[in-house]
Amino acid sequence: MHPGYAKTIAQMAYVWGWPIVNMLNRKAKITQAPYPGLLGGILPAAPRGQVGMLHDYIEPSETFVTCPNQDVVYGLGFFSLDEEPVVAQVPDFGDRFWVYALYDARTDQFGQLGKPYGTKPGFYLLVGPRWNGLKPDGITDVIRSSTSLANAIPRIFQDDTPEDKKAIQSAINQVVFYPLKDFNGEMKTIEWANVKDIPVPPSSDADGGGETKWVIPEKFFDQFGDAIAAADPLPGEEAMYGQFRLLQDAAAKDPELKKLLVEIAKETEENVIHPFFEWKHNGRPAGNGWNRSTNNAQFGVDYFNRTGTSKSNMFDNRPNETQYFYTDYDASGKELTGSGNYAITFAAGQEPPVNGFWSLTLYNDKHLFHANDLKRYSLGTKNKNLKRNTDGSLTLHAGAKNPGGDKESNWVPAPDGRFSLYIRAYWGKEPILDGSWQPPKIEAL
Repeated sequence: MHPGYAKTIAQMAYVWGWPIVNMLNRKAKITQAPYPGLLGGILPAAPRGQVGMLHDYIEPSETFVTCPNQDVVYGLGFFSLDEEPVVAQVPDFGDRFWVYALYDARTDQFGQLGKPYGTKPGFYLLVGPRWNGLKPDGITDVIRSSTSLANAIPRIFQDDTPEDKKAIQSAINQVVFYPLKDFNGEMKTIEWANVKDIPVPPSSDADGGGETKWVIPEKFFDQFGDAIAAADPLPGEEAMYGQFRLLQDAAAKDPELKKLLVEIAKETEENVIHPFFEWKHNGRPAGNGWNRSTNNAQFGVDYFNRTGTSKSNMFDNRPNETQYFYTDYDASGKELTGSGNYAITFAAGQEPPVNGFWSLTLYNDKHLFHANDLKRYSLGTKNKNLKRNTDGSLTLHAGAKNPGGDKESNWVPAPDGRFSLYIRAYWGKEPILDGSWQPPKIEAL
């Protein structure tokens, strides 16, 4: 394996393996939790085989994942499904939108649990590819992951009203996941509002104030063997896996090649992975200066899109569950900055056509929430006090300066510097799915 060839394989290995190493490191961190609770009082976490749940919107200070939303109540947990099948409880959510997004090691979703699928309340058993047990009595259905490593991120819609925050609790408290050995056929309940916080030591692994740095280039090829082992080859990938293993074997025998791999990892992180953070490099044009996601959570062999998503906004839902639209620019192609004031107008009847809900979220240059006095990070279906124009259209405002008066209720505060805008359309209707609906222009005022 001559150096030029090794370099080519190593670059591909880095792009291909980046999301899987990312998953492995997130699992290692989250499953250190001694019990289901909130890491640092912020992030839901639980031991392996369980899920931690929030009881309200996620705190703006979280840095576990970029592009969180404040439309849903989140949960999070990681599993090793061949060793330990997991029961997912589904309570009766009534008319409320909900989805349990289940991800394999590649960040592809598996199973169909949620309002869009007409899922009935019950007990669903999550198992790995090599699990060969029988469906226990009382289990509604068995859902098989393509990899043993998996995680779940429940999302349950909540209005931004005190009444709904209270009303959601009884259902939230029955969103419980646990190992099969603990299944007794009865719905378990956890009062998520009362779980203990899990203390965490001060961390230095945040990436310059942004998302926690889950992939360390200098350590990547030390973990790459675990990434290969975590996901069996898809049809047609066998030869690529062979090249990856050959590279590993060669580096194990050649200290100079091992050093070269570290340099290649650092180069590829800077030149290939880092640019994926800009929205213009993600998805496809959606009109009016926006891009939209494609293949989200069903990437298959679309490695570059999978890795781009893992870098910019990991853990998307499937396209039929959620469509994402995002941009860093206004309608004239200029960068969005807090020094400007922007109007985003949905013509009458042209808000995102959805069966679920929609929202417009503002993120800072790290793809995280911008802390502000109004504690407002998004606007949309959840808000009951939005002011409409006389013609029925809806104008939302973004900028660092409060537009004042009756515009304040429609304003999302921005930082002084660069920021992004991001539209979510949950359970989109046909115009969302076929691309005929276009996001509105962002007009600089």
